[in-house]
Amino acid sequence: MGSVNPFEKSGKRNRRRRKPGKIDSPLDKKLQAVKWGEFKIPDIFIIKNTHNILSNDVVAYSGEIPYLCASAENNAVSSYISYNAEFLEDGNCIFIGGKTFVVSYQEKDFFSNDSHNLVLYLKYSERRKKSIQLYMASCIAKSLGHKYTWGNSISHKKIENDYVTLPVNSIGEINFDFMESFIRELEEERVCELKSYLAVTGLQDYTLTDEEQNVLKDFDTLKWKEYNVEKLFGKSTRGKRLKSDDRIEGDLPFITAGEADEGISAFISNDVEVFSKNTTTIDMFGSAKYRNYNYGADDHVAVVHTENLPKYAAVFVTTACHKSAHNGQFNYGHNFYAKDADALNIMLPEENGKPDYDTMGTFISAIQKLVIKDVVLYAEKHS
Repeated sequence: MGSVNPFEKSGKRNRRRRKPGKIDSPLDKKLQAVKWGEFKIPDIFIIKNTHNILSNDVVAYSGEIPYLCASAENNAVSSYISYNAEFLEDGNCIFIGGKTFVVSYQEKDFFSNDSHNLVLYLKYSERRKKSIQLYMASCIAKSLGHKYTWGNSISHKKIENDYVTLPVNSIGEINFDFMESFIRELEEERVCELKSYLAVTGLQDYTLTDEEQNVLKDFDTLKWKEYNVEKLFGKSTRGKRLKSDDRIEGDLPFITAGEADEGISAFISNDVEVFSKNTTTIDMFGSAKYRNYNYGADDHVAVVHTENLPKYAAVFVTTACHKSAHNGQFNYGHNFYAKDADALNIMLPEENGKPDYDTMGTFISAIQKLVIKDVVLYAEKHS
């Protein structure tokens, strides 16, 4: 019987990311107390390869059926399509993206982009509940994540010899009741945290004002004008290189190129230039992000100085920068730098020949309310 906890966090980065607002949870003690055992995957799952539907053969967002790929983003859903039902995969299963090894629970029926992808159907049909499979998906990812990479992709043949570590009861059987209760309590804890966050930030109010409704209604009739970033905000600043080995753990977010964790690669205490919150970063690939906190940045990041703008207007400008810079023209061979930010031209709503920052701010405020509405209703439903 194994003693490895698949849910155990490790590494400085995870501890630092979880620290703000952390609630001491009885779930931690439950995880420490539970016993663990190893099980051969084909003993508990029916394993199948998915059908192969090439992206060139489908029209993205042409239907309502999820179209999955081997991506960790958006629960592996790349778009929604309509296609021949003969190729449809049954939902209520665990999906494994083969080439890059991503694991997710899929509630609905779906199509798949690659026959290298796998689906696992729990043999214990009476235990095939969403909560249990969510837990098991995390266990599979933890048990096998170190083994499979792009150069060593998972396959039907390989997984037949793999084991997953799962909670067990006093007689060594899979403890389905523990998994179900753990996910239920975890959801309750997260909903509690979510409601607290919404209360502190004042985001419970999702009712659109008359002004916000009018901006949304009249958005297609706005007048737009092209503006140069440097002329609007002055010269952009390039961050400075700080090697991973030289980073000292601390509380300052350090921004590098990439999408994971919004580009935050570490939290440091090094003596580096601290950039102001309410600014925009653009990484080496031209990906722009709004920062509502002070931070440091490496040499693959350009900082656009929007700090004097109202918050929501700065968010709008960030989106305009991203739309202009992130079109594939910048890559590993052709990096985006501060000089490129200075030369960047962006489209903004204008009034009397000047950027209409009031309209931009009202629009972003309206969009935020539309997005947060479902979150607030979800929190209320599960409270």
